[in-house]
Amino acid sequence: MTSHSPQADPYAAAGVSAERLAALTGRPRHDVAVVLGSGWAAAAGAIGPADAELGFADLGGLPAPTVPGHAPAVRSIRAGGQQVLAFLGRVHLYEGHSPAVVVHGVRTAIAAGCRTVILTNAAGGIAAGLTPGQPVLISDQLNLTGASPLTGAPPPAGYPSRFTDLTALYPARLRDAAREAAPDLTEAVYAGLRGPQYETPAEIRMLRACGAGLVGMSTVLEAIAARHLGAEVLGISLVTNVAAGLSEQPVDHGEVLAAGQRAATSLGALLASVIPAAG
Repeated sequence: MTSHSPQADPYAAAGVSAERLAALTGRPRHDVAVVLGSGWAAAAGAIGPADAELGFADLGGLPAPTVPGHAPAVRSIRAGGQQVLAFLGRVHLYEGHSPAVVVHGVRTAIAAGCRTVILTNAAGGIAAGLTPGQPVLISDQLNLTGASPLTGAPPPAGYPSRFTDLTALYPARLRDAAREAAPDLTEAVYAGLRGPQYETPAEIRMLRACGAGLVGMSTVLEAIAARHLGAEVLGISLVTNVAAGLSEQPVDHGEVLAAGQRAATSLGALLASVIPAAG
């Protein structure tokens, strides 16, 4: 493997991708990264017009997503006085990728200068009262994937210890900024599972007993990687379905995508209102 392979040396690979990003966009640094969840791609347009758009292949280290609703592209956007790096899709563990590959986009963004990472996703609603189409702030997370981006060889000299404190993984400062933009936002704990199958009703009962109000198959590894490198993290889930066993309706990925697409423009407006305070 070359040094640009996240599995060979994830930190060097992120640096190489960040250098490519700067060269191809003409922007020496970015301030805020946004990772868009299933069906959210149209939200990027609501954040602002793109200065540049690159394919994942242009950056290197990021394979194309195999999941509908995730585009293999990243945009550089000037919005709210910040230079925003918006990923129009992501890859997941269940696609067969390693944790290093899953978090490569986030590590690249931080190597490019981003000090804030906004992670969005489509999620099943567990907490009572959550309804499809509702955005919810992530207050904390349960990483139930059985994986971590910090396993393996220790980080090289100059990087923080792998033993990262996650006490304030989703800081109150950013959640308060989001609520200033949208006062009716509620918050919940997000449980990240490996997938790709949806959860059983018994698993949902277990997650509810553990304090989870949301469930999905992404975000948790990216949040860990971002916090390890010193970035602040804001998480926003769009409830796209009621979790298994809490509704008579079966869970279907097509419905998840449709819910994301219906809400994408309004969610983009929410992101645009939060970004000025996020940098």
